[in-house]
Amino acid sequence: MAWLDGAVSARLSHAELEEQLQVDGRQLLRQLLQDHLDVRAQREQRLDEVADAGGVEHPYAETGHTRSLATVFGQVSVARIAYRTPGSANLHPADAVLNLPEEKHSHGLRKLAAVEATRGSFDQTVEAIGRATGVGLGRRQVQDLTAAAASDIDQFYTDRQLPSGTDDDVLVLSCDGKGIVMRPEALRDLTRKAATSRKLATRLSKGEKRHRKRMAEVGTVYDLTPTPRTPADILPATDAQRQAARPAPAARGKWLTASVTAEAAEVITQVFDEATRRDPDHRRRWVALVDGNNHQLDRIRAEARTRGVGLAIVVDFIHVLEYVWSAAWCFFAEGDPGAERWVAGHAQAILAGRASTVAAAIRRKATYNHLDPGQRKAADTCATYLLNKRPYLDYPTALAQGWPISTGVIEGACRHLVKDRMDLTGARWGLSGAEAILKLRAVISSGDFDAYWAYHLVQQQQRVHQARYLNGVIPS
Repeated sequence: MAWLDGAVSARLSHAELEEQLQVDGRQLLRQLLQDHLDVRAQREQRLDEVADAGGVEHPYAETGHTRSLATVFGQVSVARIAYRTPGSANLHPADAVLNLPEEKHSHGLRKLAAVEATRGSFDQTVEAIGRATGVGLGRRQVQDLTAAAASDIDQFYTDRQLPSGTDDDVLVLSCDGKGIVMRPEALRDLTRKAATSRKLATRLSKGEKRHRKRMAEVGTVYDLTPTPRTPADILPATDAQRQAARPAPAARGKWLTASVTAEAAEVITQVFDEATRRDPDHRRRWVALVDGNNHQLDRIRAEARTRGVGLAIVVDFIHVLEYVWSAAWCFFAEGDPGAERWVAGHAQAILAGRASTVAAAIRRKATYNHLDPGQRKAADTCATYLLNKRPYLDYPTALAQGWPISTGVIEGACRHLVKDRMDLTGARWGLSGAEAILKLRAVISSGDFDAYWAYHLVQQQQRVHQARYLNGVIPS
């Protein structure tokens, strides 16, 4: 206040005033926190009985034991009574009341590191924390704090209680994968071996790939209110149909999970676990949206059988449409408007439930045009795909029942959770760092971060403090 009333501050612009007050304001808050901690230390009462988890009494009390704590305002010192006994580590009940971390960085700094690290690189996180708090952290410290911040996410979702949706709501499950560039030691064994089997040291030979990526598996569960639609709502042919088209049902209560360490089967199990928490009695209609990957289909069917769930599986219509477009270029020149009309006709037939007819028509056209095997490859691939996935192309039922028929939610999640953060230029990931960032981005995207952080602090209290005392009871 004296400085603001002085001659120096009177000559400064508002921007310079803001910058100086940010620094001085943090120092003021740091001093207030330090003073509060000092007052608490002075008022701390000696306890009569303090015993550790093994039942060993700590009868000797010593005042003046201090530890440092790096906070969002700066570094402070925490003084408290230490309860001692020969041959055992000291106990500090006041630490438990404050829920101090074992390391020197406060939970406020940890939370800030967790949030900022999901937004940009670790180097950018260091800079962001420095700007916001004036505290200087190293890149490795930020990585460690982020990994620790994500440690309770799986258990959080296992323990949480969810309100049940109405029996009329559809429960949608979906999974997908996205590659992350990893450091060599973080690759799976087969990928690492493939990466080293190169003919040339300085460049790739024809047909070789870098093999630098490890697949991250992403899963989602969400609720929606069924919205019946028709093929004309999906592919309107006239302006009138476009104006009258009903939108796709909107996702609600979206939950996301992602992992680069777990296999696809494990993530699918987590997805089914989440769906079971939402609908334990299987009273609702469950719908799995897939892209047609055979391993994914096998695991989904296996999980449904194990849990006794009646599950409808729908292959993403956009994936199907891409196969039809690939087939179109066997018959049309690039940019030919006829290709668009041809694809639209076949797509409408597929939506009407005639996938087998479309497959046969595509093969007949390739034969009629006397295409050689190389020229008709995409057409045959499309026809085979339609026939193989026919049990999961029942779009008439899906549309009539109001189910979604595209995997936009999970594909958007893959882009957001994985590509937008993990695919930064030059980034190469280790397993622990990548796993922590994926899980934190998932919990933030699900809208659960605040609830998770409160849960995480409770878990920290139990692990760091309650576990040290007899029967988990902190004396007071």
